[in-house]
Amino acid sequence: MQGSVHRYDIETGDGSVLLDDGRELPFPGAALDGSGLRHLRVGQRVSLGVAGPGTERPEITRVWIVGIGDGESIR
Repeated sequence: MQGSVHRYDIETGDGSVLLDDGRELPFPGAALDGSGLRHLRVGQRVSLGVAGPGTERPEITRVWIVGIGDGESIR
């Protein structure tokens, strides 16, 4: 799943993304752990790991950019 960064707090690492269907989902700073990212910028396209996809309120568990971070290769 992918989305665009809507909000990001550089102090806490918390933020939110807009999904392609227009829904806004929050994510905790812990979702960036292991991603290799130090910060995000509004509008940046990111890949998302989601718990409970297809439910009314899925939870973002991981935020990363393909090709950046441990175990990520550019396709």
